[in-house]
Parts: sequence; C-alpha cells; structure tokens
Amino acid sequence: MKLLSLMIIAAAALAPSATAQTQPQLDAGFHRMYELKFGDAREEFSNFLREHPDDPLGEAAIAASYLFEELNDKGVFTSSFFLDDKKLLGGVEGKPDEARRKGFLAANRRARELAQQRLKSNARDVQGLFVLTLAAGMEADYDALVAKRQFASLHLIREAEDAAGKLLAVDPGMQDAYLALGAANYIIGCMPAYKRAFLWFGGIHGDRQKGMSQLQQAAEHGHYLQPFAKVMLALAALREKQPGLARGLLADLHQEFPENPVFAQELAKLQR
Repeated sequence: MKLLSLMIIAAAALAPSATAQTQPQLDAGFHRMYELKFGDAREEFSNFLREHPDDPLGEAAIAASYLFEELNDKGVFTSSFFLDDKKLLGGVEGKPDEARRKGFLAANRRARELAQQRLKSNARDVQGLFVLTLAAGMEADYDALVAKRQFASLHLIREAEDAAGKLLAVDPGMQDAYLALGAANYIIGCMPAYKRAFLWFGGIHGDRQKGMSQLQQAAEHGHYLQPFAKVMLALAALREKQPGLARGLLADLHQEFPENPVFAQELAKLQR
C-alpha cells in the first residue's frame, strides 16, 4: 500500500516528545519485555494501569508484551527466519499460543476503545493517536506473521498509516510511529513482483528503501519501541547485505539487554 512518506524536515523530526518521556513504569516494563521477562513486564504495565486506568498506552503495552512474546517464541527475531522468504512472507510455522492470542487481542481491543474515547474529546490527542497507530500496527503484524492472514492485515496497515500521519503532524517527536510503517513497507517491498503488482490495484505500495529509512527513524529517535525497531532494522540490513549496520545494531542491543540470548546469538553469528 502507499505507506506514509517522510512528512517533516530533519529538525522537526528530532523534536522531543514530552508524552514519551514521562512514564517510568512503562519504561521499566518495556525494558523487561526486551529482556524476554514477559511476566515481569506485564506486572509493570498492570501497575501502571492501576494508577492510570484511562491511559490507553497501558493496555497497548500489555498487548505489545503478548505479541513480542509470541514472535520471539516463533523465532521471528532471528536471521534464520528473516532471511527465509518462505517464512518472512508466509508467516510462522504452527498455531499461535491460545493464551497469548486471547491476551493480545483483549488488551489491544481495550487500548483501541480507550484511545477512541480520548479522541472523541480531542481529535489531536497525542496519546490517543499514538495508541491507535500502535494497536493497528501490532494487529497487522499478528495477522500477517502469526495468524497468516496476510491480505486481511492490509486494511490494518492503512489504519496505522492514517493514525501515524495524524500523530506526526501533531507531535513530530513521536518517532515510534515509524516502526509499524517501516516494517510493513519493507516486508511488502520484499514480496515477489507479481504479488506487489496485484496489491498496486488496491493502492498498496511496498518500498524496501523507504521501509529501511522509516525503521532507521524509529531506531534512532524512538522511545518505547526503539529496541524493537533496531531488531527489525538489523534483520532487514542482513537481507540487504549490510552486515556492518546489522552488527552495530545488534551490539547496541546486546549491551543494553545482556540477558536477552537472541541478541547475543545473532551477534555471535555475525562475528563468526
């Protein structure tokens, strides 16, 4: 699909976002998530929700923890998955974990509902727009990679694009928005030409280079999703025969999250 193009000049893109800097419990929860301590992450997110029951980002964070856990369990964050066209474009093997599926869908639904409530009062609410971007992007990832409903995920990508466009127009500092856009743009751009030609009729245009650029934005300037963007960018870099970029990103991730064995294993592969 025709994904969001870069909308702002570099100076605006680097503008800080107050929203993304003021939630230490969420910071702690996402750090636990990237350490693969998913139960601890959800405990942090649940504590945040008890104190901020109307903030949709708490529910979105819980949904993210279930999705990240499922993708990690299926080996999505490895070069063996990402460099295999059959896996990357066809989805994971086997059925999703039922408990994680229910947890993800329920939390993502609640996040959407809370975000919509905020946007009814203020259509330019940054948190509401961010959560809609995140929720639609995560559901698109789930449909495409886990549920293997690639075409069903396309309208969700469009929804994420629309919300991200509005979000970045209001707050250019919310660079996390580029993660979902970049991942979708890159993966669609990797599809065979005949599939991309079919998608063109529906107004869907993947672009590998634009996807890499958008992932780079999130990897350099994102907040909660910055490590997620670094993983995706590193794996995309391997596909694009850019091992130096991948090595640097994985080294950063391993240094920040030394207890995550996936980052260590992928870095060791490159060093060999």
